[in-house]
Amino acid sequence: MVKLRLKRCGRKQRAVYRIVAIDVRSRREGRDLRKVGFYDPINNQTHLNVPAILYFLDKGAQPTGTVHDISKKAGVFTELSLNHTKFN
Repeated sequence: MVKLRLKRCGRKQRAVYRIVAIDVRSRREGRDLRKVGFYDPINNQTHLNVPAILYFLDKGAQPTGTVHDISKKAGVFTELSLNHTKFN
């Protein structure tokens, strides 16, 4: 099973996170399948590769709680519902 979750980067006391698609059994800093975004909680910046996130969500990937909240603020799930209504 694949999850969309945060991968910690940066230095001490100055964490930034990559949003990655990763196998559930891998550890937090383990090898990811693909990088799909970036999140900086200190400066409150996000950068998401929306087509890649939609691809993994269509394939059954589950986002963690924090990634779900970040994606929801960016409007990824509205695009997901729009894509499903186009094809159905």
